[in-house]
Amino acid sequence: MHANSDETHATVDIVLDYAQRRAVYENVPLDKPLTPRELSRLASGSITRDGIGARRATALFENVLAPACVTTDHPSYLSFIPSAPTKAAIAFDLVVSASSVYGGSWMEGSGAVFAENEVLHWLAAEFGLPAGAGGVFMQGGTIGNLSALVTARDAARRRHRESGVADPARWVVVCSAEAHSSIASAAAVMDVDAVGVPVGDDGRLHGDAVAAALDAHGDAVFAVVATGGTTNFGIVDDISSIAEVTRDRGVWLHIDGAYGLAAMLVPEMRAVFAGVEHADSLIVDPHKWLFAPFDACALIYREPDRARLAHTQHAEYLDTLTGSADWNPSDLGVQLTRRARGLPLWFSLATHGTEMYRAAIAHGIDLAREIADEIGRRPGLSLVRDPQLSVVVFRREGWSLADYAAWSDRLLDDQVGFVVPSSHRGEPVLRFAIVSPLTTMDTLTGILDTLS
Repeated sequence: MHANSDETHATVDIVLDYAQRRAVYENVPLDKPLTPRELSRLASGSITRDGIGARRATALFENVLAPACVTTDHPSYLSFIPSAPTKAAIAFDLVVSASSVYGGSWMEGSGAVFAENEVLHWLAAEFGLPAGAGGVFMQGGTIGNLSALVTARDAARRRHRESGVADPARWVVVCSAEAHSSIASAAAVMDVDAVGVPVGDDGRLHGDAVAAALDAHGDAVFAVVATGGTTNFGIVDDISSIAEVTRDRGVWLHIDGAYGLAAMLVPEMRAVFAGVEHADSLIVDPHKWLFAPFDACALIYREPDRARLAHTQHAEYLDTLTGSADWNPSDLGVQLTRRARGLPLWFSLATHGTEMYRAAIAHGIDLAREIADEIGRRPGLSLVRDPQLSVVVFRREGWSLADYAAWSDRLLDDQVGFVVPSSHRGEPVLRFAIVSPLTTMDTLTGILDTLS
């Protein structure tokens, strides 16, 4: 495809003008989804033989398509796990795309890989891993968990071969019954069994329960997954006691910290995550609580060489890469072709410094505790569980799922907030997932006011 110079400059100017306005716009609306019928009426016909031009295409996105997407970085977006990328990270994401950097190998992207590794080494040190630890930025937590578990199974297979032990008929990964759905998804892709272990009354997975599962399944278990902050409640498993069991049994320990492990950057919270330093692998998603744009998962291994054994792809055209000792990110996960998706986080950290990150994460934790206290004071509202991180789960007494759903729809229609119902042990509930530093107590109390 070729365009003349004037057309190229005009297209870039149009797109960058919109990107700048969107990036710095401080009062971006929540917006809401449209129906297929509405979008068909308003947006069909954009793909034509000769094109509609950059100006019309940008206008279509800005005025029709973008407003049909809920704004995930809005301070009143409190569902699922929000996104709150810094303006620095958003801006540099444009640079990453404009630079056409390939982030799969050192040969082609050494500068980008070096910068990504600066971030990964900083995170590894914060989590207490040894100096040799390292990893790769993957697409998201699901791919990160899958890559880590593939490495863990490969390590178990190699150990069996070395000791002359036959592989089991079915491999098993042990996790909490409250583990993220991506663990079951990874197990299905790998064609292994995921055994969910009941949590204690505190909602946490404990070492004694893990030990019982290991006794029951023996050498079939190739990994144990502990959760560093569940999505629904923000609960951190008893990682210390789990790590003691896995060390004694020689079983791979993986920490799924996609949402919550970022809280470990707050010094006052580190005791909650005791045991993470013993992990064989872990993930944390910067596009969640580390203020990076979609999509980025930091996957870190205690011993990256184990990941290379499991993931390095061999082909004649790749001989020049696999025959070297370079740090190739594609050797550490299931993706060969990869964008240098860690660079926006690198730029934001380099720009703002780590202390600003610690303060922003602490804001979410403090705000969760403050709004939990407020919920406890309000008639008709009650907490389901005290918050541990920045997720607050509560109920409106006497309401059914239909009541919650109708209220949630009105809240979004009125552009007050985006809070969808969740559930706990069959009971419909509400939850605030607080990530954005722009979310305030007034934001949350204003939403609570609509429940009275």
